[in-house]
Amino acid sequence: MTNSRSMTEHSPTSIAFTAPHSAATEAGTKILQQGGTAIEAMVAAAATIAVVYPHMNGLGGDGFWLISEPGKKPIAIDASGVAATGATTEFYQGHEAIPSRGGKAALTMAGAVAGWEKALEISHKWSNLLPSDNLSMAGLPLETLLNDAIVRATQGIDVTQSLEDASVKTHADLSQFDGFDTFLHQGETLKKDSKLNLSQLGNTLKALSQRGLQDFYTGEIAQSLAADLEQAGSPLRLTDFEQYRAQIVTPLEVTTNAGTLYNLPAPTQGIASLIILALYDRLHTQAENEADMAHLLIEATKQAFIARNQYVTDHSRLDIDLSSLLSEQSIENMVARISKETALPWPHEAKHGDTIWMGACDDQGRMVSYIQSLYWEFGSGIVSPSTGIVWNNRGSSFTLEEGSLQQLAPGLKPFHTLNPAFAELTDGRRISYGTMGGEGQPQTQAALFSRYIYHNRSLSESISDGRWLLGRTWGDQSHNLKIESDLADTLADTLKARGHDLVTVASRNELMGHAGAVVCHIDGATEAATDPRSDGSAFWDSNPR
Repeated sequence: MTNSRSMTEHSPTSIAFTAPHSAATEAGTKILQQGGTAIEAMVAAAATIAVVYPHMNGLGGDGFWLISEPGKKPIAIDASGVAATGATTEFYQGHEAIPSRGGKAALTMAGAVAGWEKALEISHKWSNLLPSDNLSMAGLPLETLLNDAIVRATQGIDVTQSLEDASVKTHADLSQFDGFDTFLHQGETLKKDSKLNLSQLGNTLKALSQRGLQDFYTGEIAQSLAADLEQAGSPLRLTDFEQYRAQIVTPLEVTTNAGTLYNLPAPTQGIASLIILALYDRLHTQAENEADMAHLLIEATKQAFIARNQYVTDHSRLDIDLSSLLSEQSIENMVARISKETALPWPHEAKHGDTIWMGACDDQGRMVSYIQSLYWEFGSGIVSPSTGIVWNNRGSSFTLEEGSLQQLAPGLKPFHTLNPAFAELTDGRRISYGTMGGEGQPQTQAALFSRYIYHNRSLSESISDGRWLLGRTWGDQSHNLKIESDLADTLADTLKARGHDLVTVASRNELMGHAGAVVCHIDGATEAATDPRSDGSAFWDSNPR
């Protein structure tokens, strides 16, 4: 098919893509090389990574998009699910908390596929192949976008170390569920380098490619999913599928000396990511060495998390404009509470989660920052036998506590750790960046951004160098500061002296997340990097087209 082009004239840009699994990078890059848009490439990669990283994300999960056209304000898509109509406190009577696994944990709609569809609507408007009122024919066909995912699911995927580790970790909890044997080998855990066949998921992707993505919500796939989930004990019903819509939302933004930074609004923790970097923008000149940088970012994280936990909830429940937390006075007040020499006592409430982040830039300079997630590894553990889709357990982050900001109610969204990031820098660079890692997402974003922008390290070093994580993650009950050993060798004593309660973990540890970034320079050149902690790869073409 003829290449899809932007109607906006500007200098050609070299393409770039990064993802935490090389198969997703290959899928996205292939679409970009065919002249597809950054959005089309991202949909292709999103479908592929749902197949090759099924413990991290999938069609039964959620998604968040940040989309940038050169010369225009970025826009965002919230493709996160709401609680089922039947997800009432009465439904959970007898429970002290919402179960984290099983049918009752599968209580929120999956928004990822609706997000793909909403994003493609935007992509189609970029195309000048056909009149704007005939969008259904514009752009690359779904069969092309989903083909790579379909082939990989049908032929079988190679089990990665990450997938084996998730299989071992979840076996005791999830192997009991009907349908989960899809992710077992004769009832036992998966082994690295073995083959895992996901033919049922491949059939579902093929059906979507032929019948359209809306079939997930109003067609045969929706009917099958609703029936399977009800059988598993979920409160979700077909009407919940039919009523769901992904939404275009306005990103939060903050202007710093480095540039303007963007992230997602509630119910995500995007506000925390912006606060950390707004604070460090005021503090970075105090960082005389690596220990100072780490300490100041950790202390900025604490201020951001305190504000996040106090205010972030479903948009309808917000009692303040979250942008007010980014005001000059608010940032100054938080800066005043940060000491270069002394750590603030911790802990505060911690959030965890599992996900993937990917970034793209097409030959017209349009960029995407995207996140897709199931929440915990393999989500609720409920696998729809008729579709092969794993359902998320994001709704387990609701609480049954009366009066809580996170109290369960039908139609509302739970708190999300997911927050893809984007920045337009004062020197003309544009950067799409992000990571998986729950509580660690704002921290890792801050580390890679600060190293690259404020301390002039290379993009790859900014991502690969030793990192830290404040708070609980992946079932760990400790709230202390975890530092990778290569960084701890030089920083631990200094940080302990300043009052940090820290422990050392192995270098390049997966619990630190899978980060990545794509940068578009003012001359149209791009660069991209991925995290050595993942199975990912990055591609960029050094010559603008």
